[in-house]
Amino acid sequence: MTNSHEPPNPHLTDENALGPRIPQSSSGKTAHIGFKENRENCYFGKNFQSGKIVTDLLKEVEKCTFNDENGTHIVDPVFGIVRNRVNAEVAKTYFRMNSPEKGVQLMKYVLSTQAEDGSWNEIHPNYNQKSSLITAFIGSALVIAYPHFPQDVALEKVKAYVLQNEKKPGYFVKSQTYTADHLNVDASCGAFLAEYGNRFSDTVTIDAARRAAQRVCRFQKNGYFPYASDKGNYPYIFNFPCIHYQGVTLYYLSKIQKIIDEPWLEKSLLSGTEWLASVQREDGFFDWSKSGLMFAYYLTGAYAFAYAVFSSQSRGNSEYSDNALRCLKVLEKNIPSLALRWETASRASFFVPRLITVKSAFLGDFPLRHRLFRTGYGYYRQISRRRIRSDVDEKTFIALCRFLHISPSTIEPMNNFPDMFMTSEILDCLSSARCDVR
Repeated sequence: MTNSHEPPNPHLTDENALGPRIPQSSSGKTAHIGFKENRENCYFGKNFQSGKIVTDLLKEVEKCTFNDENGTHIVDPVFGIVRNRVNAEVAKTYFRMNSPEKGVQLMKYVLSTQAEDGSWNEIHPNYNQKSSLITAFIGSALVIAYPHFPQDVALEKVKAYVLQNEKKPGYFVKSQTYTADHLNVDASCGAFLAEYGNRFSDTVTIDAARRAAQRVCRFQKNGYFPYASDKGNYPYIFNFPCIHYQGVTLYYLSKIQKIIDEPWLEKSLLSGTEWLASVQREDGFFDWSKSGLMFAYYLTGAYAFAYAVFSSQSRGNSEYSDNALRCLKVLEKNIPSLALRWETASRASFFVPRLITVKSAFLGDFPLRHRLFRTGYGYYRQISRRRIRSDVDEKTFIALCRFLHISPSTIEPMNNFPDMFMTSEILDCLSSARCDVR
């Protein structure tokens, strides 16, 4: 028999291994006994700090917002691209901020870019490809938008596309290019499926969400979630902690927990939050020596995801309210207009984090050559995050990658910059964290 405080093995096919099911009616559809309506009703209570950040960021985003016959879209001011995820994350923020008309216009444009198979592409400065992850994010936006903008056909296609990308129980492949089992992707796809199942009384998607949560929790180690559980088509396995993706994974797992409410998942969330709090310093900044994923090193979005996680967990442990407020203070220092891509620091402080970078670079099991690359990558980030410009210059990093025969998949300029993508993530986290699920 499965321990009720441990996640059942997602590889088991026994129906009982999936835990208790949502009650069903005689028609086979989910009954609404004990079923959560999950309407988001935004409030900022006594803490106006997060509300001010959201309001100020939306004003900056609107400077980059344009209208056409398909609706409203946001153009990245640095790269000149229109990202599907950015449009969806900002739309969710508008719905939570009681500006549904702006959210609807963004979602109209997003719908115009949906592929026939129900998917959306991840549009990136370096690539443009189908992604079940991005499709799940947009699916969540459509669920939130549903009272104002019901799109049944589009949502049905999203559901089908995400489900067909579950390659193993609870494992959702991100895209054809990135095939490793990313635990944050499993949690994100699971969150959409839980929200879909909750709104439409769909036990198939509820069960899939449970499988995703089970898989993520099974790989948790001493509180942290590894970035990936296998190699996929990466050259190495990235099975070490990452502060940014710890917050991301917890954020989406908490959305699943609000709907399936499993004791083993609650236990995992508590353990994960404890780990996240343990790597935050008293001044609010994270100890990045505990984070091994170099392309997510010092991302400002880490503080937004952590804020949402700490805010959620503070309902059971008031001490996490202090952690959440410290996150906001760091965010405020890194939002001159749009949010900066990376946490900034003074140039005079460059030599302070020398050991931090070495410790980060030596997390994980890598050959010496790659450890040296990771060390150089870390110091490159230490330099670039201190140099703020409104444009980007990637020549130095591209030359380094060519020399080492490494194919980069991320944006790595020699300078920090106001980032629309990071801004949209922060808007989603902050607006979601201050919304009461009733």
